[in-house]
Amino acid sequence: MFEEGAVLLIDKPYDWTSFDVVRRLRSLIKIQKIGHAGTLDPLATGLLIMCTGKYTKRINKYMAEEKEYTGTITLGACTPTFDLESRPEQFKDSSALTISQIRSAAALFTGKISQRPPNHSAIKKDGKRAYELARKGVDVQLAPREVTVSVFETALKDESDRAGFLQVDFRVVCSTGTYIRSLANDLGAVLECGGYLSALCRTRIGEFELKDAWSMDQAEQKINAILAQKG
Repeated sequence: MFEEGAVLLIDKPYDWTSFDVVRRLRSLIKIQKIGHAGTLDPLATGLLIMCTGKYTKRINKYMAEEKEYTGTITLGACTPTFDLESRPEQFKDSSALTISQIRSAAALFTGKISQRPPNHSAIKKDGKRAYELARKGVDVQLAPREVTVSVFETALKDESDRAGFLQVDFRVVCSTGTYIRSLANDLGAVLECGGYLSALCRTRIGEFELKDAWSMDQAEQKINAILAQKG
């Protein structure tokens, strides 16, 4: 089955890399030909489409599909990586902002937009990953790219941080190549208080939805059961 080709939907755990999932599935299925259709950062959770065997030819097709994310943006500071892989800095009280101001700012990032990817990204620059150069202190200048954000919904969390931060829940529907970290950083820049991505979950890729995905424990149980039936 797996050699001929299968599509597995996995709910990537927090603090796992996408390749951690690939490596774990390889060890379970005992074949090398496994890949995923779109990386999730270690601090993100959610849907990974895994393809095995001959179905790895479908990976590029799935990667090009529209994606949906939910998560939280923290307003009132920036981070070098635009998320919590680095420490917040440049603090500024954001508690006076209203949801109307935030939504007006978010509207600036809907439709076709020009977005600059984070310096700490996997994009190659001069033959090396941008994040490798950035971690060495190199000033990486990545070219902006055109992406489409069809939905950027925002809502304030019920509680706000006593230090003057605002927590903003969001839902984004976007084209492939969109960096949600960059949206968070750019939103904070427009609001003049700074912002970074503090939680992220991918909920949909094309017609595939997170609700249909297996946890890693479920994947192990189901794969072992399939292999046992096969003999």
